[in-house]
Amino acid sequence: MRSTFYFLAFLAICLELSCIDRHPKADLVLFNGNIYTLNETQPKAEALAVADGKIVYVGNNVNANQWVADTTSIIDLEGKTLTPGFIEGHGHLMGIGENLLNLDLLETRSFNEIVELVKAKVDSAKDGEWILGRGWHQDKWFVLPENMIDGFPTHHKLSEISPNNPVVLSHASGHAVLANAKALELAGITRDTPNPEGGTIFKDLGGNPTGILNETAELLLEGVIPEDTDERRIQILNMAIEECLKNGITSFHDAGAKQNTIDLYESFLNNRLLKIRLYVMLDGMEEDLLKNWFATGPKIGLGDDFLTIRSIKLYADGALGSRGALLLEDYSDAPGVQGLRITPADQIMRVAEQGTKNGFQIATHCIGDRANHEVLDMYEIILKSDTTMTNPRFRIEHAQHIAGNDIARFGQLGIIPSMQAIHMSSDRPWAIDRLGETRIVEGAYMWQELISTGANVMNGTDAPVEPLTPLASFYASVTRQTLAGKPESGYEPDQRMTREQALRAYTINNAYGAFEEDIKGTIEIGKVADFTVLSKDIMKIAAQEILNTEIEYTIVDGEVLFEK
Repeated sequence: MRSTFYFLAFLAICLELSCIDRHPKADLVLFNGNIYTLNETQPKAEALAVADGKIVYVGNNVNANQWVADTTSIIDLEGKTLTPGFIEGHGHLMGIGENLLNLDLLETRSFNEIVELVKAKVDSAKDGEWILGRGWHQDKWFVLPENMIDGFPTHHKLSEISPNNPVVLSHASGHAVLANAKALELAGITRDTPNPEGGTIFKDLGGNPTGILNETAELLLEGVIPEDTDERRIQILNMAIEECLKNGITSFHDAGAKQNTIDLYESFLNNRLLKIRLYVMLDGMEEDLLKNWFATGPKIGLGDDFLTIRSIKLYADGALGSRGALLLEDYSDAPGVQGLRITPADQIMRVAEQGTKNGFQIATHCIGDRANHEVLDMYEIILKSDTTMTNPRFRIEHAQHIAGNDIARFGQLGIIPSMQAIHMSSDRPWAIDRLGETRIVEGAYMWQELISTGANVMNGTDAPVEPLTPLASFYASVTRQTLAGKPESGYEPDQRMTREQALRAYTINNAYGAFEEDIKGTIEIGKVADFTVLSKDIMKIAAQEILNTEIEYTIVDGEVLFEK
């Protein structure tokens, strides 16, 4: 009898030890965190565990201990705030890297300052070498140059300091450039060059080019500016990825890529160099590119969900800053001007129909109220027709200025407004000159009203149009202020997002905008282990402190890829 008792006791101990041994262990466990999960059934946690790049536990510190083994990496968050990894909802990845290598003009506040930066570059350049830069914006200059035509500078000062080096400086919006005389000469742009469809060559009273090439007129330089070497493109992409990680970005929606860029992304993926997840939009201006992809269909979730190509980027209009945004009525500061139609409406409709039937999402750039109205009409026609996609999740990129009776249509039709809150902070002080007070108040940057219609409002920076700083865009979302804290009550404060809405707009809403809400965007068991760790609690601190918050860690697929 006693031997039976000892045997049973021994068996119980063995079974207990066996169960302990069989309990799965984690590769990474994070303790003592202030974790915002955005999971409605478990909104807060203090610890989580990761195995094989996926979340396996979310909860408290005590129970997290059972996931620890000798090989487990442990991070003590020391009370710091952890959120789902930031997802950049609309940006230009290669443009970010290019801006880091070329002249960055985003912080310039006068034309003379730009001239000095170019002069320094010319002094160290070889004769004939191209000088490229981006980021100037005439409405943000504290001092304006003496000679401006149609509100823009002319090339003459740049031509004086750089007679032998072609200079091309892109507007912050990316929808206009300023080229010096040498660049115009090499491109064959003269007083007799006609305006291309969807673009304008600005000319002075004598009919001579001023150097400003607006919208599609930029393309006149395409065959002249030397293409980057493969080595430089690799450097550009590496720098862009590192910039994302430094800013807490774990996923990125790349708004318009050509085939050579997609090839580069796939090469990085195959060589395990693609450290952030990419959701790529095809450049809708490239008809041969679209034809090839329509024949093969989208590529979804390559490399364990690191690369997806399943969207098409189209352009209905241009930018507000260069008066290219397409309006229903004249610009308030330019009577007779209503903007530019970048792509013919019938072409947008054709690509949208074909793309949808072939399994691609359509994302159309619309800033002005006429552009938004016309594209909403097109989307509605397609939604009411037979398509192969039950929910195509049509997107409108920017949705910056919307006619009042079109706002509700976003929610009603399920159209996703992919917006960039930082544009309000950056542009609102001068946008009122373009649109006037009534149109600004009733239809510009209407975040809260769009949310109330049931629309899935996304957020981003549109980098390199704006700096790649999600925290600045988050700040703009909840304050409606400039980064200098003006005005005190915010512009049109009734349109502010709550902090939870703002965090959702940078995480789960952006995941939804890419059909990826089942694998990312919240902290839940089974989702990818992508996290952003912050030095401060952005959900509770004073608004101005948000801009002083730092990225402590960026974790992608369970790996710490950035640490402050």
